[in-house]
Amino acid sequence: MEKQSVIFRDLEKMEYQGAWDYQEKLLKENVRRKSEVGSKMSDAVSNLENETKHYLLFVEHPPVYTLGKSGNKENVLLNDEELKEKNIQFFSTNRGGDITFHGNDQIVGYPILDLEKFYTDIGRYLRNLEEVIILTLDEYGIKGERSAGETGVWIDTTILGKERKICAIGVRCSRWITMHGFAFNVNTDLSYFNHIIPCGIVNKQVTSLEKN
Repeated sequence: MEKQSVIFRDLEKMEYQGAWDYQEKLLKENVRRKSEVGSKMSDAVSNLENETKHYLLFVEHPPVYTLGKSGNKENVLLNDEELKEKNIQFFSTNRGGDITFHGNDQIVGYPILDLEKFYTDIGRYLRNLEEVIILTLDEYGIKGERSAGETGVWIDTTILGKERKICAIGVRCSRWITMHGFAFNVNTDLSYFNHIIPCGIVNKQVTSLEKN
């Protein structure tokens, strides 16, 4: 496989809607490029200029709950008025997965990748995102794990009652261009997770790098 360049952009702190709009812009631009390459333009220079580009966006959001397209809003345990009182935003999104939280001191990563330049396998892509977090945790002496049938990265998956999720993952893919990504709890205020059923999974906890 040919090595690919990835453009990294640190968006620092940004409202969820702004980051979502930016992702959509990059995805649509890549879809446009993909549709033009190999159509009426036949010369190599034009095709090169219209090659898709890979991006990795890092961002930190103000407190917000986001719901995946197949998620259940009943997993949000606050009504609209209570959300407003606590100054927490809510968005129904077009990513996979259920409900999760984004907030201060959490690293949110949004890879905008053309998977056709790597492999066309969403399952493999999700496992690779998990592997990045597992390898990162290993640098801190923490054993990250996968939980069968549950996307994301966990700790102590084999100890009943002590399973803890440290990174949620949910993506969207259009013409093999990805968006959305992962939310890695670093020093995150975990009390926000008390107001949702994280990822729609009951009887399991959420943790952070700081807590472990």
